[in-house]
Amino acid sequence: MAQPDSKKIFFENLSGAGKAIAVLTSGGDAQGMNAAVRAVVRMGIYVGAKVYFIREGYQGMVDGGENIKEASWESVSSMLQVGGTVIGSARCKEFRSHEGRLKAAHNLVQHGITNLCVIGGDGSLTGANLFREEWSGLLGELVQQGLIDEESVQKYSALHIVGMVGSIDNDFCGTDMTIGTDSALHRIIEVVDAIMTTAQSHQRTFVLEVMGRHCGYLALVSALACGADWVLIPEMPPEDGWEDKMCQKLSANRAGMKRLNIIIIAEGAIDSNNRPITTDYVKDLVVRCLGFDTRVTILGHVQRGGTPSAFDRILASRMGVEAVLALLETTANTPACVVSLCGNQSVRLPLMECVQMTQEVQKAMDEKKFEEAVKLRGRSFENNLRTYKLLAHRKPESELPKSGFNVAVLNVGAPAAGMNAAVRSAVRVGISEGHKMFAVNDGFEGFYRGQIKEIKWGDVGGWTGQGGSLLGTKRTLPAKYVDKLAEQMRANNINALLVIGGFEAYLSLLELVAARGRYDEFCVPMVMVPATVSNNVPGSDLSIGADTALNAITDTCDRIKQSASGTKRRVFIIETMGGYCGYLASVGGLAAGADAAYIYEEPFDIRDLQSNVEHLTEKMKTSIQRGLVLRNENSNENYTTDFIYQLYSEEGRGVFDCRKNVLGHMQQGGAPSPFDRNFGTKISAKAMQWITKKLNETYRQGRVFANTEDTCCLLGMRRRALVFQPVVELKDETDFVHRIPKEQWWLKLRPLMKILAKYKTSYDVSDSGQLEHVVRNRPKESDASAAM
Repeated sequence: MAQPDSKKIFFENLSGAGKAIAVLTSGGDAQGMNAAVRAVVRMGIYVGAKVYFIREGYQGMVDGGENIKEASWESVSSMLQVGGTVIGSARCKEFRSHEGRLKAAHNLVQHGITNLCVIGGDGSLTGANLFREEWSGLLGELVQQGLIDEESVQKYSALHIVGMVGSIDNDFCGTDMTIGTDSALHRIIEVVDAIMTTAQSHQRTFVLEVMGRHCGYLALVSALACGADWVLIPEMPPEDGWEDKMCQKLSANRAGMKRLNIIIIAEGAIDSNNRPITTDYVKDLVVRCLGFDTRVTILGHVQRGGTPSAFDRILASRMGVEAVLALLETTANTPACVVSLCGNQSVRLPLMECVQMTQEVQKAMDEKKFEEAVKLRGRSFENNLRTYKLLAHRKPESELPKSGFNVAVLNVGAPAAGMNAAVRSAVRVGISEGHKMFAVNDGFEGFYRGQIKEIKWGDVGGWTGQGGSLLGTKRTLPAKYVDKLAEQMRANNINALLVIGGFEAYLSLLELVAARGRYDEFCVPMVMVPATVSNNVPGSDLSIGADTALNAITDTCDRIKQSASGTKRRVFIIETMGGYCGYLASVGGLAAGADAAYIYEEPFDIRDLQSNVEHLTEKMKTSIQRGLVLRNENSNENYTTDFIYQLYSEEGRGVFDCRKNVLGHMQQGGAPSPFDRNFGTKISAKAMQWITKKLNETYRQGRVFANTEDTCCLLGMRRRALVFQPVVELKDETDFVHRIPKEQWWLKLRPLMKILAKYKTSYDVSDSGQLEHVVRNRPKESDASAAM
């Protein structure tokens, strides 16, 4: 443990004793709401507060009685993996009336509740804020009616409110991702992947309608993630005459050997005269103009259902804990806030600023100011739109610029889901910028053997949804073969390199930079995009492939927990991948609701193992009679998975029995998650644009010559932005022996897992707490937006 610093704030110093917090879910349900409820309840109890459920949203608050019940630690067990909201949600007319709010205030005062945690959309949060503003007036009325006494008015004089946004539409300004959006994307992509196989068989066109009455986020991102041919969203109505353009595009794609077409429509899609565009209209249009066999699929409420994705569980757990911290720190004059996500950081924003901005989007759309609406939606939305336009619409050969540069793309290291999406994006952006793109098979090994050929726009069609690495990838490093590599670079006249891969890719670039002194061939712009399930690349908080692996771990843990619940009194020891990096074990542990996660970065000894066994023994006395323990594969050379399994079996004898499970390579396989498809697509497009810029800067007297440090970079996501960092500068941040960065942001999430599993721990909350303001379209570089 780091020594407590005098400047740091630890949450142990924040007490909830004497406070009562109530949690409710309101409006449309969203996957991950339960994870948020669980986090609020457990964090609240942990800091000594009383926590209440309010069932059925505002309706339950108005009706009172059995709807307001105290929650216990065990009462939120097993709800992490359940979709929807266990405590119920309802649209409530009564709360909109003054009488309804008066009843609600009376019910809260009876339970001594003055802290509200509201999980819902902008309507629910606006209602909560109005309630807060009227609070003292409502108490005054209750005194006049003789329902409460003056003492209660003094005691419960202020109502504190913290909101979390639960909405699958991602239509709330101020937060990059709302709870439920990622899971809804999972549902959509599962359906699209399934439909693609049948469409391919019959050469069909499919028109898919996804949710989003006022917001096209789901339609836009799923179109990006599956490489749809056309997308229609309310924020960007197509220009007049779009029908002909769309049909031309569909028929051009068919002519180019593509056997299917996918058109994605948001339910709120409109044309430039604000007239709705329906799926049937589009279907009839395609049949009439092109005669293609066309089918319509309306996804409907499938998108709201199912189990929450790993991303949503982590997001909701982080928000829930942050919400309780915010409530502990509020004073009578703090404005109501929402806890939200910016990049991978949780932030607090004034609730009404976010609501006003969200309403401005709608106003701009009503007034046909569509460009302004897109800007108000924020960087993430704008970025998605830009990338989609870049990749979806192929310019005719005659309109393409001719740069005369040749750019090679290769995969290095172990396969990771999302690599193919990154390659597709790089190839298409490169072609749009006028370069000749070359694909290298089997990493540097294939490169020095001359396995390199030109790759065209159509060659990467349908790549986004494919797992693994279609180019082939190897762990071979270039140093041994620099002669032959230089020869290949010369023979193919390669002017720039884009390397997509893990830690080996980073080492490769360091070796190539070192070889620049001897070989002019390597004096070209080189950039690396991190792709590895281990998420152990220095210079980036996230890697392509890690989200897919997390989902694989979470799904498996869900099944294992279910099996353990049936048998009772059973503890599972699960080994995850990651090399020496504990990211998958720690973050997977948070998403799966694990009791402990052993990792290399946080050394543990026999006393820790002993205390974990004792903790589980105590747990078996409660109604939750199962345990889940994750162990990173290289967390300790002596405390192996077998050793821990045997120790637990022996020490738990008579109380619980043990089973072990090594997850292995299933963590590297599978179709990429929507997050990885998008992250790969966007980060790779940005890398390619950087290459174009550097090629133009370093082209002198008929050739490219780039030998400065800033021409060999790693593009990574840092806190809230995507940044290019010279690989040489990252050396100091790297532990080369264990192949991990020296500082890793996710280590600060580990206390959350411990708190939610009822361990006493220290938690540094210095980062959180500052109320920020909603920024109207942030400055250029800050477009990480959790890469979504």
